[in-house]
Amino acid sequence: MSRPPLPPFTAETAAQKVRLAEDAWNSRDPERVAQAYSIDSRWRNRAEFMVGRDSIEAFLQRKWSRELEYRLIKELWAFHENRIAVRFAYEWRDDSGSWFRSYGNENWEFDEQGLMRLRIASINDVPISAADRKFHWPLGRRPDDHPGLSDLEL
Repeated sequence: MSRPPLPPFTAETAAQKVRLAEDAWNSRDPERVAQAYSIDSRWRNRAEFMVGRDSIEAFLQRKWSRELEYRLIKELWAFHENRIAVRFAYEWRDDSGSWFRSYGNENWEFDEQGLMRLRIASINDVPISAADRKFHWPLGRRPDDHPGLSDLEL
């Protein structure tokens, strides 16, 4: 299975890969998102380590059952050959109605078919008030005209 754009990345294809990942994660569909990772993909997400598409899908199911009204923006930070670094922020609320903005960085490594074989994520959660939210689009894909992280000074 091939997952374009394929490495080695250019500025254009790296940015495209980042936006495709953002769109998939904003779908909040664990099966769809997991298909972007190699069968034996390795992850570090905060302090959790996992290997394989099945464990990634299970992780995402747990994540989105806790992180309600999830909206994410990713931004390309750097790229080289088959690696991409991104920064991101997402907003979500818990089941008690408390809002959070989570900030993070990810390092990605891709195989020749464009599947992510390594993802290393560091993430911090910050409580915010509902009035401080900045991501107000309807659930799903971020509209093309919605500001990105740099535009929002995040």
